[in-house]
Amino acid sequence: MNPIVHAELSWLLAQGLRERRDRILVTCAGLAPDLDGLSLLAGEEFYARYHHVIFHGYVGALVTMTVCAALARRRAAVALLSVAAFHGHLLCDLAGSGPGWPIHYFWPQSLREWFWSGQWNLASWQNTLIGLAATLACLACALPFQRTVVELFSLRWDAEVTRTVRRRFSRQGATGAP
Repeated sequence: MNPIVHAELSWLLAQGLRERRDRILVTCAGLAPDLDGLSLLAGEEFYARYHHVIFHGYVGALVTMTVCAALARRRAAVALLSVAAFHGHLLCDLAGSGPGWPIHYFWPQSLREWFWSGQWNLASWQNTLIGLAATLACLACALPFQRTVVELFSLRWDAEVTRTVRRRFSRQGATGAP
């Protein structure tokens, strides 16, 4: 699955957290499994061999949870949500990274492959639909939470996007009331 969708789904998971910092940490946890994608720097063969291996397992989950909790304001909540976001990434990869691309959850103790026989291709209608739904849900957060996923990059940009969405879709914006 696309890293943008991993980020959006993880950010959505973090909406119960008050602090932007904590939401960013949970979002990063949802992206963390793809740190093993940096194996591409060692060449395509190394990438093909180690992506979905080095950080797509319990070791990566424990490291991610520990780092996120250490940097968080609400440590326990961020620890739990970071583990959930991390494993959500793994589930999305098992479903939509392409047939024949397993993860090795118990690496380095075991190279047992985990996969699902119904895996769909990365460029599939399923991933497109999930991505569209995630993006719309992130934008819809402007209504109840007065923020969108754009907060990950800039509070100023997020304020503009939020204002635009609220103006267009909130009942108050439709009637002209404040």
